[in-house]
Amino acid sequence: MKKIAILALLMSIIYSCGSSGDRGELVGVKSTRKWFAEKPYGMAKIPGGSFTMGKQDEDPMGAMNAPTKTVTVQPFYMDETEITNSEYKAFVFWVRDSVTRTKLAYQAEFASMGDDPAASGRPDGIQLYAFASKDTVNESAYEKYMRENYYELGEGLDSIKPLNWQEDIIWEASEYPDADYVEVMDSLYIKKDEALNGIRTFNTKLLNYRYYWFDNEAAAKTGKNRRDFLKNEVINVYPDTTVWIKDFNYSYNDPMHQEYFAHKAYENYPVVGVTWNQAKAFCHWRTQTKNNFQRSKRKLGLVPSFRLPTEAEWEYAARGGLDYAKYPWGGPSTTSDRGCFLANFKPVRGDYAADGALYTVEAMSYNPNEYGLFNMAGNVSEWTNTAYNQMSYYMGSTMNPNVEIKENRRKIIRGGSWKDVAYFLEVSSRDWEYADTARSYIGFRTVQDYLGTNKSN
Repeated sequence: MKKIAILALLMSIIYSCGSSGDRGELVGVKSTRKWFAEKPYGMAKIPGGSFTMGKQDEDPMGAMNAPTKTVTVQPFYMDETEITNSEYKAFVFWVRDSVTRTKLAYQAEFASMGDDPAASGRPDGIQLYAFASKDTVNESAYEKYMRENYYELGEGLDSIKPLNWQEDIIWEASEYPDADYVEVMDSLYIKKDEALNGIRTFNTKLLNYRYYWFDNEAAAKTGKNRRDFLKNEVINVYPDTTVWIKDFNYSYNDPMHQEYFAHKAYENYPVVGVTWNQAKAFCHWRTQTKNNFQRSKRKLGLVPSFRLPTEAEWEYAARGGLDYAKYPWGGPSTTSDRGCFLANFKPVRGDYAADGALYTVEAMSYNPNEYGLFNMAGNVSEWTNTAYNQMSYYMGSTMNPNVEIKENRRKIIRGGSWKDVAYFLEVSSRDWEYADTARSYIGFRTVQDYLGTNKSN
């Protein structure tokens, strides 16, 4: 009994003293990770608020699919411009490099079969691109568990073995280090007899991006096992450059087909030929890229996901704080008081160049709206996350409305484009396209949630 009493006394001392110095008061749990609202590069903060959404003027098209209603949206960040060719190429090149490194790593693994690891000196040739080795001496218990139980799962590109990103890929054929390297690289390019003018061209059919996402909405409604709602997608990320030909019958647009995505002259122009599915994949990649950096700094918290804007967010941002405005710049005309066009569109039937541009223009062209957003009218139409339904304005909530019906492949596009008449440039005009369809006049921009409330006293 005496021992039990002493143990009880010690336990009471431990619990009463504690290690945090909170004196038994309720002080809450403080996160060890640092967090501050950082405006992402190239984005503008949209303050959030309420506005009158929908057609507040005449509806000459007779669509009657956008009746007025007052809605409220939360604060968020939005790209100042449409995603450019240069920015989208960063995604394409990352996928290209990851596919290449994966194939090199597996070939290195195959080539080293039967070798005595103790007898091999410093690796050379293709062995430089072998899967990254783990530091098994200093690894934590968790890292050891993951290495032993998960790194060896899967085959081919489905494997989650860590890639070696330290060695630069050798692209010049004359500098390939050995036969195994040649074999891998040769498999990545289209056959010589299919190449134009003998130019070695990477096989864009191999540029597939696999990613996973969790269906929160379905999980919340059913409450079933989490694994039932973990989805995976495999998306080919290369834009469809043939849209410049397919979109316009009996029209010569070969220069745009050949050069628009490839040539340096178009780096700062909006990317087109991208489907809704590809735009979603880009958002996932951008999120992973940023959060990988955050993880590398240990103490930094993860950022919210980049995503496509909802239709309500897009219209609210396009208005730039000007309620009841017809266009992002306000007034009812598409020209300034000096007669200059305020956006890139088709002002006159058959005359695409009356506004000074035949096709698209650079993403940072014309004057931005009051939120600092460029080309929210004209240039290219933009994908949103919202599915098209003629009755969605009646169905949607008045708080952050978004009718996201996954089975509905018709997705809302907004803003009008270089080939559209002024009606589609109006901030309240709605249009749609199928999610798996690419067009020469549809691009996108991304948004990111702003966490918390910035209230000024």
